[in-house]
Amino acid sequence: MYTRIMEVDPWVIKSTTLDKTHKRLQESLTSLGNGYMGARGSFEERYSADSHLGTYIAGVWFPDKTRVGWWKNGYPKYFGKAINAVNFGKVAIFVDNQEVDLAENEVSGFSVALDMQTGVLRRTFTVFGVQFCLTKFFSVAQKELALMRWDVVSADGKSHHVKIESFIDADVKNEDANYEETFWQVLNKKAFAGGAHIAAQTVANPFGVPQFIVNAQQSFAGDFTETAHWQGDWQVSNTFEAEVGEAVKSFEKRVIVTTSRDYENLDAVEAAGRALIADMEQAGFADLLAAHENGWRQRWAIADVVIEGNDAAQQGIRFNLFQLFSTYYGEDARLNIGPKGFTGEKYGGATYWDTEAYAVPLYLSLAEPQVTENLLKYRHNQLPQAQHNAREQGLAGALYPMVTFTGIECHNEWEITFEEIHRNGAIAYAIYNYTNYTGDEGYLAGEGLEVLVEIARFWADRVHYSQRHGKYMIHGVTGPNEYENNINNNWYTNTLAAWVLGYTKAALDKYPRPDLGISEAELDKWADIVANMYYPYDEVLDVFVQHDGFLDKDIRPVSALSPDDLPLNQKWSWDKILRSPFIKQADVLQGVYFFGDRFDIDTKRRNFDFYEPMTVHESSLSASVHAILAAELGKEEKAVEMYERTARLDLDNYNNDTEDGLHITSMTGSWLAIVQGFAQMKTWGGTLSFAPFLPQAWTAYAFHINYRGRLLKVSVNKQVEIALLKGSPIALEVYGEPVQLESVYTTALKTQGA
Repeated sequence: MYTRIMEVDPWVIKSTTLDKTHKRLQESLTSLGNGYMGARGSFEERYSADSHLGTYIAGVWFPDKTRVGWWKNGYPKYFGKAINAVNFGKVAIFVDNQEVDLAENEVSGFSVALDMQTGVLRRTFTVFGVQFCLTKFFSVAQKELALMRWDVVSADGKSHHVKIESFIDADVKNEDANYEETFWQVLNKKAFAGGAHIAAQTVANPFGVPQFIVNAQQSFAGDFTETAHWQGDWQVSNTFEAEVGEAVKSFEKRVIVTTSRDYENLDAVEAAGRALIADMEQAGFADLLAAHENGWRQRWAIADVVIEGNDAAQQGIRFNLFQLFSTYYGEDARLNIGPKGFTGEKYGGATYWDTEAYAVPLYLSLAEPQVTENLLKYRHNQLPQAQHNAREQGLAGALYPMVTFTGIECHNEWEITFEEIHRNGAIAYAIYNYTNYTGDEGYLAGEGLEVLVEIARFWADRVHYSQRHGKYMIHGVTGPNEYENNINNNWYTNTLAAWVLGYTKAALDKYPRPDLGISEAELDKWADIVANMYYPYDEVLDVFVQHDGFLDKDIRPVSALSPDDLPLNQKWSWDKILRSPFIKQADVLQGVYFFGDRFDIDTKRRNFDFYEPMTVHESSLSASVHAILAAELGKEEKAVEMYERTARLDLDNYNNDTEDGLHITSMTGSWLAIVQGFAQMKTWGGTLSFAPFLPQAWTAYAFHINYRGRLLKVSVNKQVEIALLKGSPIALEVYGEPVQLESVYTTALKTQGA
């Protein structure tokens, strides 16, 4: 079941319906950002019906006090929230002294279109006999700039008086705020002829987290004449008016946003805003737009995946890549990839393990190595905080957080925060992934080992030895499948823990680090754990068992459920979910995907055939792993089904939750499904290989990858073509055959067997 409210178009997210029923969904789907800031696609003009106004600044957040009656030692002191920042897009429009309210007025000629190729949102509507055409973008050429331009013309042949009041509004709240609390206070404000600004600061907190200052300053251009300016307790505004007839008149609002993340105090923040406004005054709209569009053109030159024969599939991958790069493009090593990006507040908007497990492979292929290095350094910089998290649990080493802005754990669900410790292994896996993909072991030998050793020490302390079984075990965990809590010996967690210990020991053998103080006794303990880890396994089914006791459940497939039961997380009680065999996302199969070179094809098939039918894919991270494994197993129909789910998860609202914001970190899944799934790109042992197939509903697809200083283009249609566009010749494998790629290699397309 899905809800598709936007038209299918290869490059545009568009609709000609002002959809009041699905207004929040439409807002999520038309969100914009530039890595520095962004906003949901809510209307700038008045809309008095249900809507979610949301503007967000990267790295600006608030430590909201955790309120629980079941406080336990080690529980997080606060829940980190991405907070709704100053609303700098707000306008009030009056036509012949009647205020425009797009929820109440009779509106005709409505259209909204997000052009993903250029990163520009356009919206058109006619009300009270006047047509308004909005053009809006968050500049990727000047990160502090948001620009909105209304082109206004009479639609009924009459002359109309149009007044536009442009606001900056600091009176904003989070939808998930406790007791309607406010996170902002106004420090300074001023409205004057030609502009206005507000500087707001997050309110004081008792946790030592810095207070953030955000300053928004507006200036104007166009054909309207300024008639007033005003300032109140929470708002500033400038008012402009014009007589509008058959000739188009424009009103242009330019906003510069500066913050204390980049400048040390209020004076410096405000001065930077004034300087940027002054620098921009002579620039015309066309020049500012062209610079922004050129930035997106450069991004798409490498990132675009071209699909022929299926516009819905094409739109899906481009939408996901667009929103990913709108959220994060690696320019700021202090930032990471929030699960909602700039599209909503759910999940706290902070850093999850999704980055290391799902985003790193994409950024390795589509960006310069420095981008992934920044993601790795982000975790290295937070190593002391990860050590603090482990100490809070009475454990050695480092425990990287489930949710964080600073490295300190700030998630407030016990069964996830302190039991879903597999995320610690994902941090280590990202170091392996980077090293294996780039061939550069410099990071591993330096900062990488500093992280790996502390993660290894955590696992060595977290396991316990079972005298009865003569095995090391890990009890009281939650695996990737969050529909199972507080279970023992999750196969994926045990596998990952042992792998980290073995990988770290091997790296130390290659790059000794006496400065890290590792004793021989520690290394011996690690080796003993690796040799004697317990892995749940069933000999009759010949599958890895998700965790102890899983096979004692009422094992049945999702197909046994009524469609009315889905999604489970919205229809069933948590108790009923926990007692069921149904799986939220890939768990055992996550490990089979991570360590695919360890398992033969029959092992992969048995485990896939057992677990996939029980998986409801109610995590946005699930479908891509299943698509990749299904493709390798020759299950084309399932692979394509899973691609469609991951590619259009938000566009078609598969999980009935996109109105809360987009699933940014899982958007890598559509790219992974094509590149690692359909094209079967693998890098095991430092050897790049491909074994592509072409889905029956497609006529062709093509993509680029950066790999070890080379730029490759892979094209798949009736044949497979791999072109070396930049860099020295490279040895590959294609369908298992060795190839020395010097320019272009072409071979016949092979079909997948069932």
